[in-house]
Amino acid sequence: MGKERATDKRAQRHNPLHAEYTKSADATVGRNKQRKKYTEREERRLKTEGQEYVDPKLSKKILAIAREQQDEIHDEEEDADELGGKNDTQAGGDSEEEEELEEYYDEDEAAYDGFAEELELDAGDQAILDRFLPSGPAQRRNLADLIMEKIRQHETAKTIASAPKDADRPLPPSVNPKVIEVYTQVGKLLSRYKSGKLPKAFKIIPSLPNWEEILYLTRPENWTPHAVYQATRIFVSNLKAKQSQKFFTYVLLDHVREDIRETKKLNYHLYMALKKALYKPAAFFKGVLFPLCESGSCTLREAAIVSSVLSKVSVPALHSSAALMRLAEMEYTGPNSLFMRILLDKKYALPFKVIDSIVFHFIRFKSESGPLPVLWHQAFLVFCQRYKQDLTPEQKDALLQVLRCHTHHQITAEIRREIVHSSCRGELIEDGSSMMLD
Repeated sequence: MGKERATDKRAQRHNPLHAEYTKSADATVGRNKQRKKYTEREERRLKTEGQEYVDPKLSKKILAIAREQQDEIHDEEEDADELGGKNDTQAGGDSEEEEELEEYYDEDEAAYDGFAEELELDAGDQAILDRFLPSGPAQRRNLADLIMEKIRQHETAKTIASAPKDADRPLPPSVNPKVIEVYTQVGKLLSRYKSGKLPKAFKIIPSLPNWEEILYLTRPENWTPHAVYQATRIFVSNLKAKQSQKFFTYVLLDHVREDIRETKKLNYHLYMALKKALYKPAAFFKGVLFPLCESGSCTLREAAIVSSVLSKVSVPALHSSAALMRLAEMEYTGPNSLFMRILLDKKYALPFKVIDSIVFHFIRFKSESGPLPVLWHQAFLVFCQRYKQDLTPEQKDALLQVLRCHTHHQITAEIRREIVHSSCRGELIEDGSSMMLD
């Protein structure tokens, strides 16, 4: 084997071009790193000397937090001292929210106008409806009546002597005078509220054990419709169903009926409050719908407005079934038929017990002398259209006998056709079982 040649290892005069560029870049990076270390060291030194530099981003955060704290302090001062002016807000504030609400209102108002036009009655129909009104309407109770009853129960000589005096409005016992003063001022604010933030003192009312007495101090009967809507949102979100029911009965329902009585229509914010109240369906039915029907003074206009709310909001089938059963067993008035028609038109799968109670509701009018209102015939038709296959043969025969006693020149024929040309409850199951046996 020959010897391996030694390679020529002469030193190069200079590095390749790419190596020179890499070296210069590394040198620049090194200088930047040294510069950064120097800057950090200087910042630490200035920090120890109390001369720290604050960058713009941190300055913005600090200013935002400080501004938020100032706003909170200012709100608390307004809650306590009622420095009028700032929260005596006008409709101009929160313009984006107001525009969105107004746009939504236009749609709801148009739908309601069409719904109201369908319920225009002539003198004859109105006379028939008036015939079913109770002679002695039930006495309405509001939040003031409830608190006054509690005051009379707990009132003592010592409490009367120590409690602050109010010429027009007795105050609840065992309430701190400072609390009375604060919530009295909150009530004055709510009496002219239009938009903006609500006082924090008002937002904590649902969490208080004696929230009814505290709410009484704010004079709910003087609230604006805007305040009622905001209060409904707060109470629906923070109260249980039974407590929300009291708020609906003693505050919301009174405002709704009073506004309809005065203006012949319902304020948009009160309409939205009713829709928000339906987020607690059990409380809505027990606090708004049933007291309205049992009052004995519910007008067709009031029923039409509340029914339009029911038609727009989805209600759980269980709550709708319970409401239908209660309405069917209640003493009959014209608005009852309207509420039943709206709930029946939702086409929920109802238990047989509820269907039986509705059948008995219509059968009991067999002995009624005199004509029945058109609303009753309409509810009868909707019931037969939606649930004709859930009726037994005996129930169909009984309903046909009712039709012989009470007729309507346009509706009765449709009801009879729906009952006669339909299968009965259990017929399909029997046919299927017989086919299997064959």
